[in-house]
Amino acid sequence: MDPEIQKMREVVLVYLDRSGGLQKFVHDCKKYNDSNQSYAVYRFIISINPSDIAELDATLGNYILHNPLQAAQIFQSVCFVAIKTLSLIEQLQTEAQISILLKPTHLPPLPSYVLSLSEYPFNYTSQRFYMSEGIVIAMGTVTKYTQGARFLCTEETCPFSEGFRCIRVHCPGATESATVRIDFVCSLCSSPLQEDMKFRVLGDKQIVEMIDAKILNALKGYCIDTSHFRIQAFTLFLRDELANKMTIGNHYRIIGIPACVQNGLQMTACIEVNSVQLYKPNGPSFVSENFKYLLSLTSSSCWRFSAVLANIFASQVVPPGTYNTLKLAILLSLVQTCEKENADYLDLLIMTSDPLVIDRLLNYSLCLLPRGIRHPPSSEIFPCVSKDKHGTGSASIQACSAVLAKGGICYIGDLSSYKKDKLELLQSVLESRTTTVFIPGKKYGEEADQQVTVSVQTNFWSFVDVDSSSKKHIQKENFLIGQMDVSLIPVNLVDGFGLLIYNEFPSSRLSSPVVHHTLKKAINPEAMLYKVSQQFRTEDYEEFILFARNLHVELSSEAESLIQGYYLASRRVRIDSIHGSTLSASALKILISLAKAHAKLSLRQRVLEEDAVIAILLLESSLTLKHGTSALCVAPNPVFPFDLSDENSLQQRDIYLMQCHHQLLKFISAYSPGIHINTNEE
Repeated sequence: MDPEIQKMREVVLVYLDRSGGLQKFVHDCKKYNDSNQSYAVYRFIISINPSDIAELDATLGNYILHNPLQAAQIFQSVCFVAIKTLSLIEQLQTEAQISILLKPTHLPPLPSYVLSLSEYPFNYTSQRFYMSEGIVIAMGTVTKYTQGARFLCTEETCPFSEGFRCIRVHCPGATESATVRIDFVCSLCSSPLQEDMKFRVLGDKQIVEMIDAKILNALKGYCIDTSHFRIQAFTLFLRDELANKMTIGNHYRIIGIPACVQNGLQMTACIEVNSVQLYKPNGPSFVSENFKYLLSLTSSSCWRFSAVLANIFASQVVPPGTYNTLKLAILLSLVQTCEKENADYLDLLIMTSDPLVIDRLLNYSLCLLPRGIRHPPSSEIFPCVSKDKHGTGSASIQACSAVLAKGGICYIGDLSSYKKDKLELLQSVLESRTTTVFIPGKKYGEEADQQVTVSVQTNFWSFVDVDSSSKKHIQKENFLIGQMDVSLIPVNLVDGFGLLIYNEFPSSRLSSPVVHHTLKKAINPEAMLYKVSQQFRTEDYEEFILFARNLHVELSSEAESLIQGYYLASRRVRIDSIHGSTLSASALKILISLAKAHAKLSLRQRVLEEDAVIAILLLESSLTLKHGTSALCVAPNPVFPFDLSDENSLQQRDIYLMQCHHQLLKFISAYSPGIHINTNEE
């Protein structure tokens, strides 16, 4: 025996003893032994820490990292000797029956261990461990594959005609035909081999498509990065305990062995996954100095910082001071994004007579998040089913725009351009935050039909062009004061969006700056037209939003009482003689989401009454557009009643919002007298 191999076997035994792997191995053997059943293959998973192995023996550490299939054979021989010496599995006969799967805990953080299909060359021929990462864009259903099989020689006088001498085990990248087929011959006498079917060992297999996270930059409506890159999806094979360990739309880091699988005349690069880890990038732990300075300047009021932010936001697209209510709503929606279950969502529906500028503004805002997706009209918004392209005939669920925008924004463009069935599906998703994919069993080779529920964790943005939509249908004649004609869109769908915002074309006082801005940008797209664009760059807003959205905020008792009081009073005031209260059940969630978002935008971790006031004014304005004015009777533009040009205008706005707060307390005491609100006598 090669002395180097013998030395590595000794090191393997020492490592298993020190790391606790030997104890786990004995426990796994006991499960097999207690079953009193003979298996063709006994499968064991051994966790390997490459750093610890390399400290014991550098040769073995290098062998595991660069020749994992051969290294597994060394572990196989050690485990066989251990089983026979300690009598761990009575039924085991030969070493070939042992299948060892090595799972490294990590790989060295070096470029040579990183695999990316967006970079050339792609080394898929060296069967060693690589680390890769990406986003899951398609998932197949779980099917069966052959882990191992027992073959017997058809020549009765041959020693291989009995026992467990001819065992075939699945290897990374191998197809089913490499493990079981009818043309294998005996290595001893060259007679045909025949499989003993009762000893075939089956396992679970799932095919997953993953793509480099750089694809998100290509799916944004507006991108600052002008570099060019090539992106290609690659195939992952998840087997046995890893099946169903991935979720469509999530970002993962994987360790696996690349291989090349032939499917007909085509060769497909794939990775046999060894371990899976959910990847969650850390957000920035700071904001820029300019934002810190602005926060200190506006610290005298809880309303000023967010007002100035909205006033100067997106100065690369629209002039400062225009579309302030919409820009505030956009910022609130941006900071209210996360990948948690049961998160606070904030969807926006904009009614506008200036769709071009609104589209540019929304496109620009998308790029501030890692996952801002502009939905292309030619594709599906929600997951759909197609046949797996690897020849299995099974179903594959394809991630679409809404799933790829997980934890971010899905901008679906003009809502009036979608057909009725798409709008009904969107309404269902907005209500439940899930979508169900139906898989007909007969079509995809399954015995029964399946229904797969996919979580949709994203905020939706959309707009309706008032001018074009008015030509497509007959408008209503009877409107309440402040009510807008939104009859082109189903009422329940409009209610599904958290905020309805009406942005009419700027008046003559505002249209001039917008026109000048548009013309100057058309002549010189890279020009910085305003000083504020240099002080608060797009990159600064990216950092700010990623920092703000990760803040954990708590609702104060005062803010909670104010929100509940307004909600109950509004339900009593907004009553329809036929349908009862016109205030949807989701309104309370929207109010809380708005208040939390305003606290985050103001870099606070506690929701104050001032945050609740902004949330209530925004929602009341939205309700007025849908159902007409109520007894609260807010102004058409309640959050920004006049321009913010200097500190004096900010002071006037504070006074106005205090008056709104006082008016709100009166409204609650009049229509929801059971709610106790702490009032300030001043």
